[in-house]
Amino acid sequence: MFARRPASEEHQSTDRAQRIADRIHNRRTSDGENGVVALERPSRLSPREERLRQLTEILNTGLEDEGDGATGTPAAATPSSDGTAAPCTPAAATGTGSAPGEDRPAPCAPRSKARVPGVPRFVAPNSVRPMSDTVLAIKDKVQAMLVERIDTASAARLPRDQLKSALSEVVRDILVELQIHLNGHEHAQLVDVVVDEMLGLGPLEPLLADETVTDIMVNRFDRVYVERRGKIELTDVTFRDHQHVFNIASRIVSKIGRRIDESHPLCDARLEDGSRVNIVVPPLSIDGPSMSIRKFAKRSITFDRMVEQANLSDSMSALLKTAARSRLNILISGGTGSGKTTLLNACSQLIDPQERVVTIEDAAELQLQQDHVLRMETRTSNLEGKGEVTMRDLVKNALRMRPDRIILGEVRGGEVFDMLQAMNTGHEGSMSTIHANRPREALTRLENMVAMAGFQLPIQAVRMQISSAVDMIVQISRMRDGVRRITSITEVTGMEGDIITTQELFRFEYDSDDPSGRIRGRFVYTGLRPHFMEKARYYGLDQALLKALG
Repeated sequence: MFARRPASEEHQSTDRAQRIADRIHNRRTSDGENGVVALERPSRLSPREERLRQLTEILNTGLEDEGDGATGTPAAATPSSDGTAAPCTPAAATGTGSAPGEDRPAPCAPRSKARVPGVPRFVAPNSVRPMSDTVLAIKDKVQAMLVERIDTASAARLPRDQLKSALSEVVRDILVELQIHLNGHEHAQLVDVVVDEMLGLGPLEPLLADETVTDIMVNRFDRVYVERRGKIELTDVTFRDHQHVFNIASRIVSKIGRRIDESHPLCDARLEDGSRVNIVVPPLSIDGPSMSIRKFAKRSITFDRMVEQANLSDSMSALLKTAARSRLNILISGGTGSGKTTLLNACSQLIDPQERVVTIEDAAELQLQQDHVLRMETRTSNLEGKGEVTMRDLVKNALRMRPDRIILGEVRGGEVFDMLQAMNTGHEGSMSTIHANRPREALTRLENMVAMAGFQLPIQAVRMQISSAVDMIVQISRMRDGVRRITSITEVTGMEGDIITTQELFRFEYDSDDPSGRIRGRFVYTGLRPHFMEKARYYGLDQALLKALG
């Protein structure tokens, strides 16, 4: 926008502007606390002086853009009286024209990255701009004064943008009262922090905005961990105290009509974006309230993307796509955090949009892309101990809703018996997840859950029910390098005597570790002909399947 002038003219202008900068600087006093600057009201500058002050800002903006000539480090700036970054003095100008002992502005230097003592700072990725130390130092005090001046209940009902606009002026008045000056960006950050405390999840908002974070684990108010790329890390994010954690947890559960207190110290909930939340409070949680948040990726996971991430091979992807389109009953098995729900979402994308799908979950987290989907969620009992609706109640009711497919987020109790009956009574293509380490163990867990439901059935009858209902078990695992991989695809082929027979179509074989610690291995096709080939032929998918298997 502005053309560069000769160096000699720049130095002359800088010398003239230096006298104006000195005049402004000498009016500036520091309160010595956390680097917060209190300003006296400056006297009115003449038009010529004002023009020279603006010239100084333009010159120093150019210096900030170019950075330090030797190191490439940007020049620092301090807050000024007009709400912008006040210019620092070039090093060449500080050595001339100053009287002994006279206070002079410091030469330009790299901005200090030292944190305010006792104030944590979350180092966010490039997509999330870090909060300034000044805002971190004053936000609690401003928040406390703000709560005394507004009706928080009414404010919480306002839309976020409208609330930010209303609070901006109130925050500005509080800063004037405290004699604290912030530039425009810091003021916007402070307002965002206040709104996050009122409407959002407070200190957790930067973590929720970080797309590299998949899990957030609050062990106590000063211990917050995250999972990035399969690895768990300790963050610098903290809450004020245990009560602060409890207030955020109560806000989460109240939005879905649930509650968390000493009489109900356990709760499963979800965020507005569908992320799953588990909350435990005292007396069950000894070290204070704790939360576990399983974030949903903003981008939908498909089989093609999973192939790119080396979660499975092309042939495995083709097999699973054919299985989903051929309306096989699929059980996805794995440990905690292995990616079972993500894989279930990927399988559900192959469902015909014309089919009616009913989903049943403890906390709604499935992300089906079809239009014809009915989502149902369990409900806990009220204060009188009444009104509870279990997974089994919902499965029974779903059978009367004319579903083409029933998808259960996870089976862990007596509802497994009703699910098996649904799979055996015309609801082909149903899917669910289960916690197990191997496909054979998943079948054993199904047997145990039927027994836990209180049904006195012969073991052979239970196994026949399972073998006729479940067509395929997909085993997924989060390995020690943090990568989630499908380790086995196994078909249930029938019964031999009282034993359920299976055949493994694909498996992952470990080779070694590379220098970076990533596991080397390969996905191996066993060469067996898929047992569901006849069903694939019925849907016209047999030739494509044979071609994919080679």
